[in-house]
Amino acid sequence: MRGEPSCPKCGGRVRAPGLFADSWQCDVHGTVHPLQPVIPPSVEALQVVVHRTQVPVWMPWPLPVGWLFTGVACAGDDRSGGRATAVACSGPAPLGGVGELVLVAEELGVGLGARYAGIDGPDPGPHMSVEKPPQTKVLAAGRPTPLWHVSGTPDDRAVFAGEARGLWLWAIAWPEQSGLLMYDELVLTDLRDAGAEVDLIPCGALSPRLLTP
Repeated sequence: MRGEPSCPKCGGRVRAPGLFADSWQCDVHGTVHPLQPVIPPSVEALQVVVHRTQVPVWMPWPLPVGWLFTGVACAGDDRSGGRATAVACSGPAPLGGVGELVLVAEELGVGLGARYAGIDGPDPGPHMSVEKPPQTKVLAAGRPTPLWHVSGTPDDRAVFAGEARGLWLWAIAWPEQSGLLMYDELVLTDLRDAGAEVDLIPCGALSPRLLTP
């Protein structure tokens, strides 16, 4: 399942640093932090991302009842470290069926969250009415964190975004009704702080949402 790094904004091919550029390049978006190939979910795969990233690796912890960790993606290279992470979880949806949730942490301008959200990026600001009260809040690394609904997204998903630890935090839920999860006062843990608890995370099959947002 190993593939080539791709553009976090569009999924297109990227060129590695070379004679004419000292950064990864996408023909459409110019300089980018390359999205590394997604690999099947496992505790080992999660630990690799946790140890190399410069940004949080958010996960609901404890997971909602019946939910499983179903994949992780990271944008960045060995030189710069991870500049964006995406963690997928899947389980029983609030209104029946299967729900999926992808949590993205990223630096300004990376564009991975916007790609999963299905909007023009790279950042959620233009799609958030921050002059109004936030629609929901989560507890992220022990801090109450407001999230606003992101408008202009496809009808099949619910998208929320805000700021945590000085970086963008996106929450994208499929189907749209699974956005109800975000009103249950989710507790998010940065897995970089979790230590040995990472070994206890239950793993499921790879979420196709990480491969084709």
